[in-house]
Amino acid sequence: MAFDRIDRQILALLQDDGRMTNVDLAERVGLTAPPCLRRVRALEEAGAIRGYHADLDAARLGFPITVFAMVSLRSQAEHDLAAFENHVAGIPEVRECHMLNGEIDFILKIVASDLKSFQEILTTHLTPAPNVASVKTSLTIRTAKQVSGIPVTVD
Repeated sequence: MAFDRIDRQILALLQDDGRMTNVDLAERVGLTAPPCLRRVRALEEAGAIRGYHADLDAARLGFPITVFAMVSLRSQAEHDLAAFENHVAGIPEVRECHMLNGEIDFILKIVASDLKSFQEILTTHLTPAPNVASVKTSLTIRTAKQVSGIPVTVD
């Protein structure tokens, strides 16, 4: 799907504020409400907009610990990769899972309420998982930048 300037404006505005009303959105992009809503629906149906989410403060909600775990597997056969992905999908504290190219097979972003909770996730769910060869972890000290979404350019 090709995106014109108005589509990109809609995407940028909704990415910044997914709660914006259609009337406000239409006004900001220079359309009336009905064609604006049709464009938003088309962007949703095309998969350009996957959903709308609240940006939660992890620390205020009891998850002040963020850890990145680098996981190496014994086998990189597709069924073993899929089995690992399915395994971590069932661990709620694993918030992101990315397969990498290179020495490390996966990097995981994990949140925890405290170090003891993280240790439990590590020792009961991650290191004993089938096909896991090694797990190296790095505790986040400070986050200098955390921006969701992508940079949307509007001509």
